[in-house]
Amino acid sequence: MRILGVDPGTGILGFGIIEADKGKVQLVDAGVIRTPVKEDDAVRLQAIYDELTDIITSTKPQLMSVEKLFFARNVTTAMTVAQARGVVLLCGKQANLEIYEYTPMQIKLALTGYGRADKKQIQEMVRVVLGLAEVPKPDDCADALAAAITQAQSMRLT
Repeated sequence: MRILGVDPGTGILGFGIIEADKGKVQLVDAGVIRTPVKEDDAVRLQAIYDELTDIITSTKPQLMSVEKLFFARNVTTAMTVAQARGVVLLCGKQANLEIYEYTPMQIKLALTGYGRADKKQIQEMVRVVLGLAEVPKPDDCADALAAAITQAQSMRLT
């Protein structure tokens, strides 16, 4: 099963595609979509839509795993991330993907067994689970892969 994980963001959106088969996961592709900071939101959201649609078309995932929005401090940031998240969900729905959503705590728990694990612990577990020589960079990419791995592990349990 091919799974696309997404860490939503307007400036930097992380994506990671894994292949999950019989309890094993393998990296297919990963990276980030960057949008120009000084552009209007509409232009940035269009760029996310276009690039994510291309990624879905070229890698052909069956499922999408998206990190749920969780912000307690900055309302402005939360609103722009929520817009990007809406574009991500639209891309997934238009591609007929099954979409699953996980909170940051659920992802941390799935990867480390501890819901309050720090970023470095999550990144290291992504590296270990995928058998990579180095932690995926930037953080947004590793977070997207963590979301995809969480979905793969969830499928094993159900």
